[in-house]
Amino acid sequence: MLFNKVHHIAIICTDYEVSKLFYTDVLGLTIIREVYREERYSYKLDLALNREYIIELFSFPAPGKRPSRPEAAGLRHLAFEVNDLDAVVEMLTAKEVASEPIRVDEFTGKRFTFIADPDLLPIEFYEK
Repeated sequence: MLFNKVHHIAIICTDYEVSKLFYTDVLGLTIIREVYREERYSYKLDLALNREYIIELFSFPAPGKRPSRPEAAGLRHLAFEVNDLDAVVEMLTAKEVASEPIRVDEFTGKRFTFIADPDLLPIEFYEK
C-alpha cells in the first residue's frame, strides 16, 4: 500500500476568531502553531488532538462559497501521508490521474502535490 494515513484536514472558515474558539475551546484541540500570512491576509492555525496534528484552520478575506475551489469556505482538502511521493505520482499517472507539479511546504520543507477527485475535491499527497 502506498498510503499510510490521513495526514491532516484543512478547513477554511468564514469567521476566524469564532472558528478558533470552537476548535480549541469547544472541541478541545490544542494549538501547535498560529501564523498570520500578511501577504494573503490569512491566518493558518495548526491544531492537534492528543498531540497529533490533525487540522489546518485557514481564514481568507471573503472566501468563495464553492466547496470545490481550493480557498472556498468549508473543506479545503483531504491529505494522505505517503512514504514516496514520486511513486504515488507515478501510480496516479499510470491510472491517468493528473497531479499538480510537486511543491515544497514553506514551513516544513516537505514535498506535496494535489489531485482532484471526480467531484473536484482537492486531495493532497504529503511526503513523510
